[in-house]
Amino acid sequence: MTAVHELRLANEAWEAYYRAQATIARELTDADIWEGLLTREYAVLFALSTEPDGLRITELGDDVLITQPGMSRLIVRLEARGLVERVDDAADGRARRIRLTPDGLAAQRRVGAAVARHVADALGRALDHDQIVMLRDLSLAVLSGASGLAAEVQQRAMQRTIT
Repeated sequence: MTAVHELRLANEAWEAYYRAQATIARELTDADIWEGLLTREYAVLFALSTEPDGLRITELGDDVLITQPGMSRLIVRLEARGLVERVDDAADGRARRIRLTPDGLAAQRRVGAAVARHVADALGRALDHDQIVMLRDLSLAVLSGASGLAAEVQQRAMQRTIT
């Protein structure tokens, strides 16, 4: 295959991947499953759900792809609702970590179960089991080869996907 064909194929694959993700994301956003949470607020709860000691606000921003000022405002909203709390960082006395409260963990589990069902339904409409496994594996391969992402963010994302 020529370089031009490879270029075209890569861009067609990206366009299809992007549109599929955006379509399912739109369906998720429109679904009545969020219990009053914004999707980005849920993304923070999800990121914290596997981190019992919490994460620093910068780690959360990297994980959820939100700027530090935006993440700070989002954390304030989640704190006011009793879903997250700030705790001292045992490794660095100057730093604070954000972790889920029991109410935050319960909300993440309820909404997460609804999100999981919705995603499974959306993928199952078009793909069989083996294709879903292939999609997961190919997506993880793309993620592992991405540049510019912090290695620890990639590792957390991959761990959550595998477990």
